[in-house]
Amino acid sequence: MPVAASAIYFLNLRGDVLINRLYRDDVGGNMVDAFRTHIMQTKELGTCPVRQIGGCSFFYMRISNVYIVIVVSSNANVACAFKFVVEAVALFKSYFGGAFDEDAIRNNFVLIYELLDEIMDFGYPQNLSPEILKLYITQEGVRSPFSSKPADKPVPNATLQVTGAVGWRREGLVYKKNEVFLDIVESVNLLMSSKGSVLRCDVTGKILMKCFLSGMPDLKLGLNDKIGLEKESQLKSRPAKSGKTIELDDVTFHQCVNLTRFNSEKTVSFVPPDGEFELMKYRITEGVNLPFRILPTIKELGRTRMEVNVKVKSVFGAKMFALGVVIKIPVPKQTAKTSFQVTTGRAKYNASMDCLVWKIRKFPGQTEPSMSAEVELISTMAEKKSWTRPPIQMEFQVPMFTASGLRVRFLKVWEKSGYNTVEWVRYITKAGSYEIRC
Repeated sequence: MPVAASAIYFLNLRGDVLINRLYRDDVGGNMVDAFRTHIMQTKELGTCPVRQIGGCSFFYMRISNVYIVIVVSSNANVACAFKFVVEAVALFKSYFGGAFDEDAIRNNFVLIYELLDEIMDFGYPQNLSPEILKLYITQEGVRSPFSSKPADKPVPNATLQVTGAVGWRREGLVYKKNEVFLDIVESVNLLMSSKGSVLRCDVTGKILMKCFLSGMPDLKLGLNDKIGLEKESQLKSRPAKSGKTIELDDVTFHQCVNLTRFNSEKTVSFVPPDGEFELMKYRITEGVNLPFRILPTIKELGRTRMEVNVKVKSVFGAKMFALGVVIKIPVPKQTAKTSFQVTTGRAKYNASMDCLVWKIRKFPGQTEPSMSAEVELISTMAEKKSWTRPPIQMEFQVPMFTASGLRVRFLKVWEKSGYNTVEWVRYITKAGSYEIRC
């Protein structure tokens, strides 16, 4: 269920009402007194941002020296309510020159009332885009004297952007060179047992785009996802092409994506915003290609010595390489001295982290470097407790490699003027939580 807010209050740190707006008649105008008495005066503001008093729920957030409180009398979506607050504050800042505090509210209360009537109707959030609202609420706010942010320029053609489906892009854009940059960035999360079996593995990814295109282009993106390829083969009445396909989970899109077309054709079609934006996010849980395999061997030799041997094998292609590889091998707190032998890179003992840190600046594919270390421990008279070994952690970045196997099959740009475009595609895989128990 959406927010369905009954009222919204702006309070200072003393609990005085700076401004408020009642959207429904199911709560009384004195609900703010309950917030002061049961929450502010009892100093429970920092414990939980959601409180229920009587039959009403209070969602509140502190921004600078102002508390924004939303009162609801029904079972509302809390995440949607806080999302509304964050975007509303960003809207106010765009009118006030980047400042949002008690003074800004007192200096712009007329403008705030006008905006509150536009961004919420009968308790339901509406359009909160500053670019669109500034097209027809042209009143300028009283800007803070400490603000260095320049005033935003008005955008033409208000009717199209307010009532149409392309509120995220303005008309009249012209570029000398039309380019599209597409980045597929993935993070690999792995938990592997000491015997080499995978306990947990998944990939979270996002597709980032940067568009410098003239006019109002229509883009179409094709990926090697299983559902999309099967749907394409059905529409074209021909068997699907052979090759690796993947199944995307938990997909979320930018608002520019045509969801109706995606549901019917399983293609990502959209009119992109100008500049940089996040097109979509996804998750992969099956068929993950791990870029590295770690083979650790740790032996405790009595009370004062340890031997550590670690081999790291890169599984990706020989023509590729990883950058910024860091392997962290934990050691006991009573470590006194270490000595290393590495086939590549550098290794040292980090006392603050209680681990051996092995760094490799450039790690080629299909190679297997190793590190061996002798660790001397401080001998203590106290009874030795069994050392609980934390997992080995790894950091890396592999360009032009995707752990999920996701690939861009095509990226088509159509615009009525028929200009030529240059498309750039890049793949990057990073370590999320990459851990191996030892």
